[in-house]
Amino acid sequence: MTSPSLSPQVSAVADAAAADSDPTIHDPRRRRAVLIAVCIALMAVIASVSGLNVAQQEFAVAFGASQSTVLWIINIYTITLAALLLPLGAVGDRWGRKPVLLAGLIVFGAASAAAGLATSTEIMITARLLSGIGAAMIMPITLAVITSTFPDQERSRAIGVWTAVAGGGGLLGMYLSAFLVDVADWRWLFALPVVLVVVAAGMTIRYVPNSREESSHPFDTIGSLSSVLAAVGLIFVLHEGPEHGWTAPATLVGLLVGVVGAVVFVAWELRRRAPLLDVRLFRDRGLSSGSVSLLAVFGVQAGIFVVLFPYFQAVLGWSGLRSTLAMMPMALLMMVASGLAPRVAALVGARATMAAGIFLGGAGLALMASFVSVDGGYLSVLPGMLAMGLGMGLSMTPSTEAITSALPRARQGTASALNDVTREFGAALGVALLGAIVSAGYRNAVDPRLDELAVDAPDAAREGIATALASADDAGPYADELVRAAQQSFVDGWQQAMWVGVGVMVLLFGYVLARGPQRRPRAEQPEPTPGNLTKDAVAG
Repeated sequence: MTSPSLSPQVSAVADAAAADSDPTIHDPRRRRAVLIAVCIALMAVIASVSGLNVAQQEFAVAFGASQSTVLWIINIYTITLAALLLPLGAVGDRWGRKPVLLAGLIVFGAASAAAGLATSTEIMITARLLSGIGAAMIMPITLAVITSTFPDQERSRAIGVWTAVAGGGGLLGMYLSAFLVDVADWRWLFALPVVLVVVAAGMTIRYVPNSREESSHPFDTIGSLSSVLAAVGLIFVLHEGPEHGWTAPATLVGLLVGVVGAVVFVAWELRRRAPLLDVRLFRDRGLSSGSVSLLAVFGVQAGIFVVLFPYFQAVLGWSGLRSTLAMMPMALLMMVASGLAPRVAALVGARATMAAGIFLGGAGLALMASFVSVDGGYLSVLPGMLAMGLGMGLSMTPSTEAITSALPRARQGTASALNDVTREFGAALGVALLGAIVSAGYRNAVDPRLDELAVDAPDAAREGIATALASADDAGPYADELVRAAQQSFVDGWQQAMWVGVGVMVLLFGYVLARGPQRRPRAEQPEPTPGNLTKDAVAG
């Protein structure tokens, strides 16, 4: 009987042997087709995360929904996706990555079609919930297929392409979504993911190989349920805290659920022989530094999007389509840098590459905080956006590879899910933190400016720049002064948020320099084969 302590190595032997027997791993053209297939599937998921942001007003009008309800239509997808990534990634490891990927594409495509035909907020929210379930089946499997199919010498470049789509695909999806809303109707937003799903499913059936983990241990049900509770509770707090207050009863209940779920998860995983996620792995420098880096970088990126769109639309007066187009230089540079990052890491090491990217990201935030102004326009933020795009691209790819390389091939669904959970949780944290700072900074700056006006300003003008602009008509001859006060106050709040982001990046820079993944000589990184994996298992 196989010893329980050897089961992960034995599983890795079986997984590697199966991968080595599949012709895909030896055929470069098949591998490219696999990469295209999973990136198209990933693009469908990422576009649905960000695409709906451009149609908030259209949803409110179509369904007669409040702003809170509109936010739930958007956020229920993100919460469901983040909560189910880890358990469904493990399901893919056990049941087979190809069938789980196909099942996820079917659920996601059907739910997207239902959302496009929705006639009420209840149907829309239900459809978005189902979309999140399908996305949670797709997203970790796409990266797991790459890491279990590509040989070591090509894996970094393939992960770079995946990271480019994950990082820049959201902006491309937002641009296409804004275009569809402007030229057609908001319901066409959901046609884009359906088309991507159909293409991805066809390519998956034809090209993507199947791989899975052979394990004698039962599925970690308690670990899965506690991880879902922890993710739902903590992300709910991050979404609702800035809106309803950090001490509101619902926020405190969400915090309690999240903390209890996290404690139960850690305690259970430490006791279990075959855990869903061995938390002891975070002692590994690569896994811990990669996770912390992605958490912070994606948090800052998400927070930047929170303030950039209001700046373009409310301060510069641009349309949603033009605002999305203005962010394309940052997105394209991010995607290019993600593809180049593996080559840079091969020359100078993953830690130096991650640190350089973090430094550039922090420099970009500092540039935007220093030069943004009401009158400066697009050119006052463009240099900072470019530095941010380059920095995020350089840091994300080696961080992702550090996480996935910490687990064996047989557990790549779990590794990929951990990578994705870190991204989603970081994004929620960044939106909550930087968004709250912008809102507080706006209110603190706008009050004295409104008090200086010779007319009583509407109370709505103190709540945010959008409501201030909407109420400007009530200010009569002082409308222009009211608009100017709101715009300047928004820029003040933005600057405060950016400087907080700079502080986060400085701390992250020091952490990565001290605890980043160590560079190993090429000789210490043999290509995994069933032979050397067997020797490792016996030695274990």
